[in-house]
Amino acid sequence: MAIRVPSRLLFIDGEWREPVLKKRIPIINPASEETIGYIPAATAEDVEIAVGAARRALTRNKGNEWASASGAVRAKYLRAIAAKITERKSELAKFEALDCGKPLEEAAWDMDDVAGCFEYYADLAEGLDAKQKAPVSLPMESFKSYVLKEPIGVVALITPWNYPLLMATWKVAPALAAGCSAILKPSELASVTCLELAEVCREVGLPPGVLNILTGLGPEAGAPLASHPQVDKIAFTGSSATGSKIMTAAAQLVKPVSLELGGKSPIVVFEDVDLDKAAEWTIFGCFWTNGQICSATSRLIVHESIAAQFHEKLVQWSRNIKISDPLEEGCRLGPVVSGGQYEKILKFISTAKSEGATILCGGDRPEHLKKGFFLEPTIITDVTTSMQIWREEVFGPVLCVKTFGSEEEAIELANDTPYGLGAAVLSNDLERCERLTKAFQAGIVWINCSQPCFCQAPWGGNKRSGFGRELGEWGLDNYLSVKQVTQYISNEPWGWYKSPSKL
Repeated sequence: MAIRVPSRLLFIDGEWREPVLKKRIPIINPASEETIGYIPAATAEDVEIAVGAARRALTRNKGNEWASASGAVRAKYLRAIAAKITERKSELAKFEALDCGKPLEEAAWDMDDVAGCFEYYADLAEGLDAKQKAPVSLPMESFKSYVLKEPIGVVALITPWNYPLLMATWKVAPALAAGCSAILKPSELASVTCLELAEVCREVGLPPGVLNILTGLGPEAGAPLASHPQVDKIAFTGSSATGSKIMTAAAQLVKPVSLELGGKSPIVVFEDVDLDKAAEWTIFGCFWTNGQICSATSRLIVHESIAAQFHEKLVQWSRNIKISDPLEEGCRLGPVVSGGQYEKILKFISTAKSEGATILCGGDRPEHLKKGFFLEPTIITDVTTSMQIWREEVFGPVLCVKTFGSEEEAIELANDTPYGLGAAVLSNDLERCERLTKAFQAGIVWINCSQPCFCQAPWGGNKRSGFGRELGEWGLDNYLSVKQVTQYISNEPWGWYKSPSKL
């Protein structure tokens, strides 16, 4: 039976609302290339209404309803959202698979992580109450000082299409836990589950305007949101080019931003590894989520003494991956998200060949799939460091390979990138792993694995991969403002000036 995608409107001030200009955008199933529904397309007019709703939500009832409420009050809503997500897990996973091409089992895993993330930030929201008025040690006994942590205000959350609901949750959950009100703008390429989050919020009775969800195009909805003077902070995950535009917009009003941008992460494989274990982690690190991962370890740097054997293993493992409609049981590689993305990846592969690289395997449409944006897992060898495939983010199931002879050379190759999101090292020598961990210029390091992610641990990058950290307590800090409060407690006058009464 065909799965019907719900028809939704924009979610503003706790209600479904038709876009002012009544525009809509088609939802394309990347596995079939068919239109399966439409999402509303917000414009600057809708942004204005949503920002007003978010601003009112902060101040309603003198803030006692949300921003100034106890963390325990906000935690109750976050846990209710988590419970609803769990209840609807199967349905939401199917929507995700239809919308962005993610294999169904991966999408179900994402829904577990979404619920877990809301639960985690519910705990941190409660913990905030105990941390208020944390004392500051001062050198003068006549003063006492403490710190208040307050919500930063109205926040704009702009999220990508590769993990539509999960990436949104990474921002929504801590923002709400902190007491902010938010406007979420998901990618127009995959918005279905984010609109279902709106329905969940409506069902659990989240106060109006606390979370508003605007779907639409970047220039028409994202840009006016990022530049709006009544938005106090922007959190963005996406491309470095868009991140640069958001920084420029924010700079005009000197507003804070946190950015999680692109990557071209290395995975360094030494000669002492179990080849099969290393091969599986290597292809998982690059081909999971159809290769559409900002942290994908898409540059394999392998010791020259095992390179030939390791290449064979990688080809064997890659050819064993089930490529199919995401809803098919056992699917491990679905289509990339859109026709535009598909053509872009094919162009990367074509350019690599023209520059002299070798396509070891893949590089084309699977023979058994005549429709959909499907691409075989692709491994490219004979790569030089000047090639586009080595330097630029592909965002698809494409792995490029170089060999190294010494540890120093491996480190140099690993850091030979303008990005700095993730890095992995595979070796049985843990002291060597420790050395590479320190040497990697990256915000996240994996030892003997690639891509595990836990909501308790910080996530973010260096260099052109952005700044700021999501997840863990660091994720909550993104949405909190620190206020110093200092009180004079002595009964004695300050005594700096001569008292008029004693003249």
